Amino acid sequence: MESHSKKTLLHAWHISHGANMADFGGYEMPLWYASAKNEHLAVLTHAGAFDTSHMACLLVSGEDALRLLQQCFSNDMAACIGSEKKALFPGRCVYGAFLNEKGEVIDDAIVFHLAANEYMIVVNAGMGAPVAAHLAAHAGGADVRIIDLTDRLGKMDVQGPLAARVVRKILKSPDAVFDRMTYFSFKGHFDAASPLADAVRLADGTPILLSRTGYTGEFGFEIFIAPGQFAGLWEKVIHAGGEFGLTACGLAARDSLRAGAVLPLSHQDIGPWPFLNTPWSFALLYDASGRGFTKSFIGDQALAAVANPEFTYPFAGFDLRKVTLPAAVLDAGGAEIGTVLTCATDMAIGRHQDRIYSIASPDRPEACRIKGLCCGFVKVKRPLAPGAVLTLKDARRAVQVLVEENIRPNRTARKPMKEML
Repeated sequence: MESHSKKTLLHAWHISHGANMADFGGYEMPLWYASAKNEHLAVLTHAGAFDTSHMACLLVSGEDALRLLQQCFSNDMAACIGSEKKALFPGRCVYGAFLNEKGEVIDDAIVFHLAANEYMIVVNAGMGAPVAAHLAAHAGGADVRIIDLTDRLGKMDVQGPLAARVVRKILKSPDAVFDRMTYFSFKGHFDAASPLADAVRLADGTPILLSRTGYTGEFGFEIFIAPGQFAGLWEKVIHAGGEFGLTACGLAARDSLRAGAVLPLSHQDIGPWPFLNTPWSFALLYDASGRGFTKSFIGDQALAAVANPEFTYPFAGFDLRKVTLPAAVLDAGGAEIGTVLTCATDMAIGRHQDRIYSIASPDRPEACRIKGLCCGFVKVKRPLAPGAVLTLKDARRAVQVLVEENIRPNRTARKPMKEML
């Protein structure tokens, strides 16, 4: 039967390089090439390249753009950079979610502050139109322009400890580009007509937007470019990464990496239930009382009124065994207390004497054998403490796991640029 999934501009490349393809978010995407395990490990040891052009982007501009985003976005963009109370400024971006009136997640997103009254929003595959409609519905007569760039932009990620060395080879003036480029900052623009475009160009002069963000928990970049130059960019990165062990990676490694990094998958780990008591509470800025928020936003009253909240926690198992969704969560006494949201395998971690180590942990004991652990998220009916023993049960097996505060240690995403060059 013929597939009706959309195809990214790299579809032919993926097929020619032996990718195992599947539908994701309405797009035919590579799950893996030769080995999902090796792709996962490459991002921990060298670097990986991901086609992420299935993601959707919106441009929001106008005198009332910030007011609209403050109304619709969960995070407070007037108080979200570091510990100081100051506005999100051009060149920085922030993570949060768009909620409905019930406090449920429509989609999570990263908002980029491009310039005065100009913002870019990156949302998930297939969510450009729904989020644009949500914003438009609350704009009223405000001075706001919303442009949906779905399928009109190329995007790829380069992730891993050697990512800066790879990207450096394809940039014009890389030292200037990398100077003071901190985590969740960005430079440049994909539109050659933008005054920001000169900040980051490829060696051949093509403008890009280069961001210190990603979905793996490891050091790296997201790159945005005009669609006509996207295939060429991908080829340049693959070629530049040859000497650094860069590997083309599919969605399987992306999923296992993000699970080990305690990052949610929208519509799976967050979705049509109140956005409360999650590992991602930083997307909601609470006031000094801890009971209210630093601003008003759509869904805030519903969140404050939740009477019987559920709780989402990360977990990790003791070996590679995992459960298939749907799966139930049982407490130590065997009572069913919730459901499993994500269960993946992080191949780069292992347990030793009640502690999780990564292949990147500098203090990993010689006796610690890294064979991988199942990990992910559970949603339960009552609060649990770190170290709580749970059993995950599907139709075939039961797997014992522990509630964790963190999963894969020694992640590199926040490391200073100078340490990665």
